[in-house]
Amino acid sequence: MKNGIKVGLVEDQHLFRDGMKAILSVWQDIEIIFEAGEGFSVVQTLLQSEQVPDVMLVDLSLPPNGNTPYSGEQLTIDLTAAFPEMKVLILSGHQDEKFIIRLIEAGAHGYLVKDSDPLEVYQAIVTAYEKGAYINERALMAIQQNIGKKTKEILKSDTDLTWRELEVLELICQQHTAEEIGEKLFISVKTVNGHRSNLLLKTASRNVAGLVMYAVKNGLVNI
Repeated sequence: MKNGIKVGLVEDQHLFRDGMKAILSVWQDIEIIFEAGEGFSVVQTLLQSEQVPDVMLVDLSLPPNGNTPYSGEQLTIDLTAAFPEMKVLILSGHQDEKFIIRLIEAGAHGYLVKDSDPLEVYQAIVTAYEKGAYINERALMAIQQNIGKKTKEILKSDTDLTWRELEVLELICQQHTAEEIGEKLFISVKTVNGHRSNLLLKTASRNVAGLVMYAVKNGLVNI
C-alpha cells in the first residue's frame, strides 16, 4: 500500500470515475481508498469505514435518493459536518461564478471544472491537503467579481481582526502552510493554528477557502 494522501472520488459516471482513478494513480503520493457513484450513502459508509479520505473529489451533479435530490453541494455540507478535517474539492462541468461562490460558502475547499488539466487536479489535491484550500484563478475571479454583486461586509467592532491575525490571514490567502507562516512570523505552529481558529470564528468562515473569500470581499488582502 502506498503511503500518501488518501483520496476519495464520488462521481456517478463510471467511465469518468475510472478515468480519474487512472490519472491519479500515476502519482505515487496519491492513494485512492474510496469511490462511490452516488452521494446519499457516502457519509454513513465512511462512518463505518476504517479509513477516511484526506481529500474527497465530489461531482456537483449526483443522482437523487429516490425522489429526493442529493447534489454534490449537499454532500459537501454533510461531509464537512461529519469529517471537519476532510478537504472537499468539487468537480463540475459548470464554470458559472455563482456555482463557485455557492459551493465555497457551503464548505468546499476548492472547485475544478471537469476539463481541467490532470496536473491541476493533482496540484489541487496536494494544495488542499497541505494548505487547507485550493483557490485557482477561476475561483479567485469569481470571488472578485462577486464583490460588486453583494453588499460589502462591514467589519464590526466585535469582529475586528488584530494586526497579527491580519498578517496570518494574508499569508493564508497566499496559500502558505501553518509551518511556513510560523517561520515567516517567527511564531509556533500552535500559535498559527490558534490565530487561524480565531479568524474562522470572527469571520464566520467554514474553512480556509472561506477565509480567502472573506478577505478578498472585504479588501483585506490584495491577491
